[in-house]
Amino acid sequence: MNPPEIIVGVDGSPQARHALRWAATEARRREVDLVVVHVYDWRIYGAPGPVGAPFVVDAREVADALVTEAVAEAATVAPGVTVRGDAVLGSASHTLVSAARDGAMIVVGCRGRGGFASLLLGSVSQQVLIHAPGPVVVVRGRGETSTGPIVVGVDGSDAGNHALGTAFDLAAARGAGILAVRVYPPTNAPVWGGDTLPLTEDPAQRRTAERTVLLSDVARWIDKFPDVPVESVVVTGQPAEVLTGLSATAQLVVVGTRGHGGFAGLLLGSVGQQLAHHADCPVLIARDMTAATASS
Repeated sequence: MNPPEIIVGVDGSPQARHALRWAATEARRREVDLVVVHVYDWRIYGAPGPVGAPFVVDAREVADALVTEAVAEAATVAPGVTVRGDAVLGSASHTLVSAARDGAMIVVGCRGRGGFASLLLGSVSQQVLIHAPGPVVVVRGRGETSTGPIVVGVDGSDAGNHALGTAFDLAAARGAGILAVRVYPPTNAPVWGGDTLPLTEDPAQRRTAERTVLLSDVARWIDKFPDVPVESVVVTGQPAEVLTGLSATAQLVVVGTRGHGGFAGLLLGSVGQQLAHHADCPVLIARDMTAATASS
């Protein structure tokens, strides 16, 4: 993964500031430009008459000031990174998605100033997560995430393999290790074959088989990134629940857009959505631009 630039959405909220600092640090690691975007709207729907020009000017000045402050903070966090900012009139989610051309990474906070305080993920972040053409990072969870492994969910799908490659690339840039995790459902009942006799699954054999598949998936990336330390584990349970638990000690969780489960037409799998709501560290949805272009 080598994004041409990183785009971060800001709105003055604490969550957006957290996202800004994460994005600035990542831009320095990747040696790419950082684009700070604030989307504002001076229109008041349902107003009895047109909004006056002074109000429009004031709204623009406030937006410009917010961007200027954010750009200055990003420059302080990541000296040497080229940072540019823009205040845009319009819809926040549409603007951010449209800005992410040519594989740019979008970084958003878990929620901003709008909506309800009790929501775990804001509507803008949700829309960007689903519709962005490239990789998206939702910065959430605990404030300090500079240590710990990069956790990546691997399920044997093309999306899962792309996520694994992305995780290795990120780990190499950070000098971090990888925890590759394959989660499979427990077998609570005999498995019926084509005949009438049940096929009772041996838990130890199943675990060995799952681990063999995982190690095979990981092996191709170890050859490419021999200096990245890797731990591979297989776990029975639900993927979202397992990965959320591991996020408590991770610096980042990486998953594909969708894996083997669910419906093929979905833009984002349920595991990615649940992590974006509940993880205790930033979550990267590794969208494969090549696959998306080929299918369109």
